[in-house]
Amino acid sequence: MQSSPPGGIIEPVTNGSRPVDVDPATLLSEWPVGACAAIWERADGTRSTFGSLHDRFRLASVTKPLFAYAVVVAAEEGTLPLERPLGPSGSTVTHLLAHASGLGPEAGDPVIAPAQRRIYSNAGFELLGEALTASTGFTAAEYLREAVFEPLGMNNSALEGSPAHGAVSSAVDLMKFLRELQEPQLISPQTRARLISPTFADIPGVLPGYGMQRPNPWGLGLEIRGHKRPHWTGPSQRPETVGHFGAAGTFVWLDPVSGSRAVVLTDTAFGSWAVDRWAAFNETVFDDPQVQHPGPKSTET
Repeated sequence: MQSSPPGGIIEPVTNGSRPVDVDPATLLSEWPVGACAAIWERADGTRSTFGSLHDRFRLASVTKPLFAYAVVVAAEEGTLPLERPLGPSGSTVTHLLAHASGLGPEAGDPVIAPAQRRIYSNAGFELLGEALTASTGFTAAEYLREAVFEPLGMNNSALEGSPAHGAVSSAVDLMKFLRELQEPQLISPQTRARLISPTFADIPGVLPGYGMQRPNPWGLGLEIRGHKRPHWTGPSQRPETVGHFGAAGTFVWLDPVSGSRAVVLTDTAFGSWAVDRWAAFNETVFDDPQVQHPGPKSTET
């Protein structure tokens, strides 16, 4: 989600039925993309993979949850508290992480009062990057590497531009991040709970590519599925599901209830091709005790 994906609001035609007899890898093989790498893990220990798992892809806005994690590490260290005023009058670090500061999508766009509407803002994350540098003496890329990538062994990941949309990574590295998000080692359970819980829960806003959502819940740098329709996750996925997608054709999600999770990276920009295909794939792979999942098992680590 780097600003608005091409084509504006794209309406899916998914009918909501769960395609339980479809192999997720078969779905991925039929996508109109040049390259794709994916890992999906279920609570029962099943791990399935597709494509070249160590290849680097541009993440676009999947950068945001990675950088948000660095910010909350800094908050726990006391160098950039979540309640520090930052941005428009009345806004804090928390507002910026939750796209509730009132800043527009890009620098120079109109500003409104904080916590009135969820405005998906690259400008807000770029301001966070500047604040992190001022507070720590490290660039955003350096701090993200030292605070998150190196401790988690994400050796194929780097921030090569804006903290809003400039990272590159691999499927293997991003799955390490999702495991950390489920069972954190770098932050406290209390901070993790805040990260994945709705912040300013009831405010509405536009989800880029999917239109106005009332409400449009977000945590800190993570979108929360809630009851949004249309949406890029499967229509039956739990409302607690957190994740993010990127305009480069990438997404990650975690179901914190079951621990199931998925990473999918492609080299083809988000557009009409992705709307139904992403939702259909996600519908086949999330954990549901009432459903028997098809698909291969993998012992690869």
